[in-house]
Order: sequence, then C-alpha cells, then structure tokens
Amino acid sequence: MKNSEAYHLKYHITPPYGLLNDPNGLAFFRSQYHVFHQWNPTGTEHRNKCWAHVVSDDLVHWRRKGIALEPSEWYDKDGIYSGGSVVHEDQLYLFYTGNVIREDGGKESYQCAAISEDGESFRKLGPLFPHPPGYTRHVRDPKVWRDDRGSWWLIVGAQREDQTGDALVYKSEDLLAWTYQGSFLEHDHTFGYMWECPDVLSFAEQDVFVFSPQGLPEKGEYYRNPNQSGYILGEISDTGKFDGSIEDFKELDRGFDFYAPQSFKVRDRLIMFGWMSAMNEDAERAVPTVREGWLHALTLPREIVLRNGRLYQIPLSELQGLRQQGVQAEVQEHGSWQLPSLQAEIIISFLELKESFRAVLRGSVEISYDFEENSLTIWRTNWLTSEREYRKAELSHRPVELQLFIESSSLEIFVNQGEEVFSLRYFLEDTEQRSIQLEAGGNKGQINIYPLRESVE
Repeated sequence: MKNSEAYHLKYHITPPYGLLNDPNGLAFFRSQYHVFHQWNPTGTEHRNKCWAHVVSDDLVHWRRKGIALEPSEWYDKDGIYSGGSVVHEDQLYLFYTGNVIREDGGKESYQCAAISEDGESFRKLGPLFPHPPGYTRHVRDPKVWRDDRGSWWLIVGAQREDQTGDALVYKSEDLLAWTYQGSFLEHDHTFGYMWECPDVLSFAEQDVFVFSPQGLPEKGEYYRNPNQSGYILGEISDTGKFDGSIEDFKELDRGFDFYAPQSFKVRDRLIMFGWMSAMNEDAERAVPTVREGWLHALTLPREIVLRNGRLYQIPLSELQGLRQQGVQAEVQEHGSWQLPSLQAEIIISFLELKESFRAVLRGSVEISYDFEENSLTIWRTNWLTSEREYRKAELSHRPVELQLFIESSSLEIFVNQGEEVFSLRYFLEDTEQRSIQLEAGGNKGQINIYPLRESVE
C-alpha cells in the first residue's frame, strides 16, 4: 500500500514496510555511514526481527540495502535482536543478541557476532560466551568499544533473577574470546526491572553511561513515557567498572517518543540516533500508519557534546544541506505563517525574552513557555484516546533559540542547541493544515522557515 502524504516521512529513516525499532550497528566503514535497525519485514508486530541496513555518504541522504542479518541458525532462529558494531583491521564486526524459543516454550538469549569485509554480506561467528549466572534470559543488546590501551570491552543490558535491572561487562584482546567482569557499575543499585541498549560515551572530562531502563515509576514530570532513556556521568576504571551514581540519572529526551539510542564516533564527532517510538501496545496498534503497512521511524542524527556536566544533542550541520529557499520574518505579538511544505525546519530566535510565549503548529502541536517557571510544555492529541496530553521540562537557561524539524507526522524540538530535546509523533489527516501561530507577546526576535528536501530513497 502506498504511504499517504498525511503520514509519510521524507527525511527520516523509516521502513519501506513492516515495523522498525532500535537503531543498531552504527558505523563508518569503507567511506560510508552504515545504519542498521531492527525490522520486521513481515508485519507491524514485534516479531520476526532482523537487521535492516541503510547507507549514506553524508549522514543526510540514505539508501536502503535490504536485510543484513536474519534468523538462520540455532542460536538466533527466533530473532536477531539489538546490538552494536566496531571496525577493526578493515573489517566490520556486528554484535547482536540471538533470540531462541525452545519447543517447551522456554526462551534463551545468546550474544553473537558477525563479520564483513565489504559491508554488504556478513558471516556469522556464533555465540561469544555462556549465559551469565544469576541473570534471567533478558540479557541483550551488546555494545563494544576499545580503550586507550588496546583492550576491547563489551557491555550488555541485563535483568537479575530478582527482577532488577543491571548491565554486565566483558573484556577481550581479539574480539573473539571474552572474559566476564561482572556488573558494569561499581556500586550497588536498584533502578527499574531491565536495562536495555547500554552505551558508553567517552569525553576528555568524563565518561558517560547511556542506557534505557524499564519500569521506572513516574516522578513529577520525569519518567512519563512507557520506558525511558538517559545517562549518568562517571569514570571507567582499568578493570572496566563504571563509578557513577544512579541517583544522577538524566533523561536524554523529554518528549513523548524517544527510546533505545545508540552512538558512534566518526573522527572527532560523536553521533547518536534514537527510535521514535516506544509506546504501549494499544497505542501502537492504533497508529494510523499501521493501516498502510508500516510503523515507526528513527530520529534525525544528533551530534553529542558534553558541556558543564550535561549532554547536548545538536542537529548535524549537514542537515542544512536539505534547506530550500526560506522565509524570514520578525517575531510579532500575534504572528501567523504557512508552512511551504510538510517537511520543514523552523528556527525561532529570541533577541529579547521577557515574558511567556505560545506556538501552535498545524493547529495540532502546542509549544508553551512559562516565563515564571522557565519551563517548556509540549501538547499533542493522543491518537488512541483523542485526549490532549503533554510533556514538560524546566529549563536551565532561558530559551534563546528553538530549532524545530517538522514532518507530516513527526516533530523534533531542540532548545538552546540541544540543551533539551523533545521528540514526538503526531497524526493529522488534513495535509492542507500548515499554519504556524506564534503568540510572542512583547518578546523580540525572528523566525526562519525552510522547506526541506526529501533525502531517503
């Protein structure tokens, strides 16, 4: 079935059909950027998972390559689950979790690897090590990196037998023989019932542990999504242990739809993709694109930098290459503009901010800033219940700039060059509704609106 203009995404990575979820195996190999992702090519349910493969020369224009890994062996016969990659000795190594359902209904998981010389075809190497004692079969999503001394480390998300989340770490000198090092965290912890998609970011100032804990109870305006993704700062010791405090966990994205992020380093830049969306089953079944035979998308790539103990997520500068002739106008007390396209970038810059403001996009998504609280609230209509719902964040600084990437059914909002980010899906059948209303009050500034080109084949 042809995707409708009402929901079709033209510069985000989406599946051609079927269900997309976690980004996997991000790599720069043979002068190309490689992004893999979880894909069910047979339907829009969470089953029959394989790794789809897309490539790019510039991190903006993407070409689909089809399936890179699919269930074929005893250790992955029921699904190729998430993982990462490394490039070593001109070969691309993929690390993934093989899912197995036994005849008696019991389930097993195996941490596996595959290798490629050309970035096109992959030879499976099989399981890397035994299942760790004291953990349920929920051990998955291996991510590998190399330290300054040349040793390889592999981190994997896990669930203890007492139903609490953890991450485990392994060490290797050759990417093939791995030694179990135990829990990744230096200190005891209890935080959710499962940790998915662990990642390790290294900066000159500190190391950062990124992970996606499941089962966190709501805490004010925090943890309001079905599952969360965030990070803690700390240091990795020579023994592979991470010294950091769970109590300092910060959410990466304060919107409705962001989960399972993964990063990779290209020269001096650290780049991250996330998954839009993780939602409960009823909401997922009600997403309008299910009727068209496809579901979900990846976020835009974001450059990750560490500033003053906080991760900033900055839209890649390469995305400016998608801009077409734009419109610039002064911010008015009551301003109204029309989007030239359902694919657009909007930049609202405040030169003087002294009171609250409110913006409404396509009569559907509302952005509301409270000057007294210094908080930003994003409202949308829930497509399952038809009720209005919101996500809210208190800001560390006044919002000098809002950079919005909008499509027919997605929106990513970057506040102050990625100090806070809100990612979300929204669904509006009326493709002629393209208005932007901005009630700026006495605030001064300007708005730039750029239509964006299609960039995914």
